[in-house]
Amino acid sequence: MCLSSCNLDWEKPDLATPPPESFREAKPASAKPIARGPDFAVKFGSRELTMLVEQAVGDNLDIAAAVARIQQADAQARVSSAALWPSISMQDIARRTRTPGTTTNIGSASSGFTPATTSSSTTTSSSNTFSAREFNFFQLGLTASYEIDFWGKNEDASYAARLLANASRFNRDTVEISTIAAVLNAYFQVLTAQDRLAIAHNNVAIAERVYRAIQARFEVGVASVLDTAQQETVVAQQRASIPPLEQTLRQTRNQLAVLVGQTPESLSVKGGSLTKLSYPKIAPGMPSEVLLRRPDIANAEAQLASQEFSVLQARAMFFPSITLTGQYGVQTALLHNLLRPEAIGWQIASNLAQPIFDGYNLQGNYELQKGRYAELGALYKKQILTALSDAENALIASKQTAQAVRLQGLAVAAAQRALTAAEMRLQEGTIDIVTLSTTQNTLFLAQDQLALARLSYFQSATSLYQALGGGWSPTTRDAEIASANAAYEADKGIHP
Repeated sequence: MCLSSCNLDWEKPDLATPPPESFREAKPASAKPIARGPDFAVKFGSRELTMLVEQAVGDNLDIAAAVARIQQADAQARVSSAALWPSISMQDIARRTRTPGTTTNIGSASSGFTPATTSSSTTTSSSNTFSAREFNFFQLGLTASYEIDFWGKNEDASYAARLLANASRFNRDTVEISTIAAVLNAYFQVLTAQDRLAIAHNNVAIAERVYRAIQARFEVGVASVLDTAQQETVVAQQRASIPPLEQTLRQTRNQLAVLVGQTPESLSVKGGSLTKLSYPKIAPGMPSEVLLRRPDIANAEAQLASQEFSVLQARAMFFPSITLTGQYGVQTALLHNLLRPEAIGWQIASNLAQPIFDGYNLQGNYELQKGRYAELGALYKKQILTALSDAENALIASKQTAQAVRLQGLAVAAAQRALTAAEMRLQEGTIDIVTLSTTQNTLFLAQDQLALARLSYFQSATSLYQALGGGWSPTTRDAEIASANAAYEADKGIHP
């Protein structure tokens, strides 16, 4: 590829995305990072929940897979950095070769036809002119090569891979936060299912109590068959609501088992009631602080920085490469001469390679890497916008679900008073069965909706935990980068 015909200019896309000064749904105030992992779970006041989160951090298989990807990225960083070092290999040869005489000697038989009158001795002499030869060859030696990195091509490849090793650690942190959030939400769903089951069983008891009252009125002739049948329907409907809730409870427990790395049969979740948990106080801080506390943003940033070095590496491929090679060792045809000074041989060479035309392969790769950078740049900006949106949405959910719980609680209290009054009128015989049935169903529905509203309220705390980075911080970022650097500089095995 001719350099003069290649466009090696690169104008990087503008990635500036200044964050807003404050959140729309919160007062502008700086705040410390949110508590991380199990420390955040403690704030809900459930020892069982804290233990489940701790177990998930240690045994979750998604986290284990992310850790394995870190190991792969560290190894790939070493592979990509190998060209920064000389390559030295040993070449030891012990060889014995037999060369057929028919390929090296031309005897009298080469004239073609031998007369029949030739004596046997003459024939033997003629065939002996084809004598095979045997050779021995012994070599002990070293071969070395090293590419002089004038244009930083190999160094760029090393930096690109090392930044991906950083990104793999940030990805593992993101997976951990997502896993903890899944455990929290699953546990909240278990408690909600238990609350709804308790409500359903209580509603069955209420419906049966009303049915017995109507049945007693029917026996004395002041209630109709229609009245008893309608109340029977209410009882049956409430009983039918129990199996789906039992299904949800058991399946969610199984989901929890997978999250903590256990089989469903080996995990026991006692649960309880969502009403017994405390809602943690969470300060969102400033948008700029949130962006520094999100490992997914750090991951996208590291991938983008890595790709920049990949673009530079692709650009450096256009320029000449100089490789130095050398050989040193001993060679001999006789084994006992192998260590004699005269057997020593060496060679030093340099190789200059300049791409001239390669079917536009280098140019295509260069454009490919630039396109990849543009893609990652767009995804990086989107990740920033998504993080800010997540935080705003979580703050909205926290406020609105809290209000929904309060209002739904008022609705339940009013429906309970209405049912009490309806039952008193039933005793007095001054209420029709349709009004009574409506009053019951209103209470039953209001109670169930309150349980679901409370679930949404606690799930908003989980969403806010995720949106604010799950306890991640610039300090965590520095620690992860230091860990990646230490892995790169660690003992690499038996080779120097």
